[in-house]
Amino acid sequence: MVILGSTGSIGVNTLNIAREFSLEVETLVAGNNYNLLNKQIKEFKPKNVVVSNKEIAQKIDFKNVKYGESAILDAIEESESEVVVNALVGEVGLKPTLKTNECGKKLALANKESLVIAGKFVDTSKLTPIDSEHFGLWYLLNDRPIKKLNITASGGALRDYPLETLKTAKLDEVLNHPNWSMGMKITIDSATMVNKLFEVIEAKWLFDIDNIDAVIETSSTIHSFIDFVDGSTTAHIAYPDMRLPISFALLGKVEKEIVSHIDFNKLSKLEFREIDTNRYPIWQIKDEFIKNPDLGVVINTTNEIAINKFVNKEISFGQISKMILENVDKYQGIKIDSLDDIWDIQKEIKRGL
Repeated sequence: MVILGSTGSIGVNTLNIAREFSLEVETLVAGNNYNLLNKQIKEFKPKNVVVSNKEIAQKIDFKNVKYGESAILDAIEESESEVVVNALVGEVGLKPTLKTNECGKKLALANKESLVIAGKFVDTSKLTPIDSEHFGLWYLLNDRPIKKLNITASGGALRDYPLETLKTAKLDEVLNHPNWSMGMKITIDSATMVNKLFEVIEAKWLFDIDNIDAVIETSSTIHSFIDFVDGSTTAHIAYPDMRLPISFALLGKVEKEIVSHIDFNKLSKLEFREIDTNRYPIWQIKDEFIKNPDLGVVINTTNEIAINKFVNKEISFGQISKMILENVDKYQGIKIDSLDDIWDIQKEIKRGL
């Protein structure tokens, strides 16, 4: 397989599954964590390695290391593997998704931004999402008439903070997630609820339905549930462990225990909360976003710029959502007809911010 983002949380768990099931790893693509990448190379012995830039390439213990965006796309096209795991973070993951489609390969997708930015241009017929919420929805679907899809949110690190302190929360507070440890961007997106906004749009493209909502479930053990037209509801319940959706994405069928079962006798409580727009102002555009998913390029590009500014202490935490909402208002009614439109809007927004 080809693994894009091998040193991140999803990439590491993908390699755990590869190790457990003796799956061949043909290509590793990583960013700046050269120490971990060198360990992965030594263990999995890939045929190809690609990193982010020339400086990092010089630190890799591998002959003929490639680097840069074009090298990633070439690695996908030239690989013999029929499976590409896209665990890259941010808009950098979009072109590899499109290249995987173009090559007719199976795509195990953890890069949310691909569908958020360009869902109408992505062929989902050979796509399997690596996401606990969408995996849960897929797991529950059984050709019964659906009324509504529901996904859950953790609420992020600031879910219990007093409202008056939210706007000035510091980076270390935002990254202190109560339920799991993942990368910086997804943890910040969890605190703003942008992550769940993205997952709603992913569900729209993956399951071709507009009636999608989310609710906070504080333990992160219920990942999604489906309301059927007959009045019944089914839920997918499992410990938050990405090895489960990754296993199904890579293997198609799993007949052994990947994660331990939840002991309900030891589960003290399940607590659900409405996503309050006072705490998560970005959630107020959820319905508008579902109606016009072309706003994805605006929301994602603005979000990535705002996060960088927040991390660099140029803006406060509260200004992340403010910047996004202002740009959504500016670009209301946007219509994307081609990939070139996406690149043009991205450039325009980056110039303006």
